[in-house]
Amino acid sequence: MERWVIVNPAAGRGKVGRLSGAILEAARRRGAKAFLTEGPGHATLLAREAPPGARVVAVGGDGTVHEVLRGLAGTEKALGVVPIGSGNDFARMLGLRGLPWPEALEHALLAPEEAVDLCRVNGEPFGASLGVGFDALVAKRSLSAPSFLRGMPRYLYALFAVLKDLRLPEGRVLLDGEEVYQGPLLLLAAMNGPAYGGGIPIAPMADPRDGLLSVVLARRFSRPGVVLILPRLLLGKHLSHPQVAAFAAREVEVAFPHPVPAHADGELLPETATYRAAVEPLGLRVVGRRAGAKGKEPLLQPAGAS
Repeated sequence: MERWVIVNPAAGRGKVGRLSGAILEAARRRGAKAFLTEGPGHATLLAREAPPGARVVAVGGDGTVHEVLRGLAGTEKALGVVPIGSGNDFARMLGLRGLPWPEALEHALLAPEEAVDLCRVNGEPFGASLGVGFDALVAKRSLSAPSFLRGMPRYLYALFAVLKDLRLPEGRVLLDGEEVYQGPLLLLAAMNGPAYGGGIPIAPMADPRDGLLSVVLARRFSRPGVVLILPRLLLGKHLSHPQVAAFAAREVEVAFPHPVPAHADGELLPETATYRAAVEPLGLRVVGRRAGAKGKEPLLQPAGAS
C-alpha cells in the first residue's frame, strides 16, 4: 500500500509551516511520499492523484482534512490525520486530538484502518460537521478575528461580533422526507461528530458509525437568549433547552426564502437557499481510534417526532 502525506504549511496559523521540514523528513523516512501544499485546493488535487488504495494523510486542521477528504471521497483510499490545526474537530471525532505530531504521524501511517460514515451536502463531501445559519455567520466572521485567537476563543470572539446584527430567517426542516419544523431558525447543525468550532459540543450524542446524522435545531432565540445558552452549550447541556431540538436522520433538508450561509467542517460553502445533506453509511476509510465510542443520549428524537 502506498502512503502519501499532504502537509499544509498554512495550517495552525503557520505552526505547520514551522514544523514542515521535520514532518516531511519523518514521513519520507517511513517510506511515504510527502508533499507541501502551495495554496487553497492543492490538497484536494494531490489526494485525487494518489493511486487507488493509497493511504492519504492530512497534516493540518479541519480545513486541510476537508480538502483531502474532497479528493478521496468515493474511492478506496483511506484518510489519516495529523491534527495540527486551530480546531481539529475531525481528529476529535476519531479520538486523535492531543497526540504529539510524531506519534500522530506514526499512527496515521501504520495503524489499522476502520470505516466511518461519509456525509455529503448538496453533493459535496464533509467529514464531521455541517452548520447552517448563525454558526456559519460566526465561521465567516472568525476569518477576520485576531490571529492570536485559536479554537474555541476564536469562535466565541466571532460569535459575539455577529450577535449585534442577529436576524432569524424563516426555515423549513425536513428529515428523511418528513417536516419537523417550520419557523424562525437560529441554526441547524447536522453532525457526524460531536463538536465543531474548535470543541463546541453541539451534538454530544453523535456517532460517526451509526449511519445517521445527529441533527440539532436551535429555533427562536433573542440576543439575550443566545448569550444565556452559551454556558450550557459549552458544557454540552443545551439539548434540554425548550428552543433546542435533537433528531437523527439519514437525510436532512433545510430551506429558506433566500440564501443563508453554511459551513462544512468549518469551511464556508457557496450560499444557497436550500441545503440537502445525506449519509453514506461506513463510506469512508480512516485511520482513527475510539471512533463512535459514545452512545445515543435519551433526548434524541426519531426523525418523525415534532
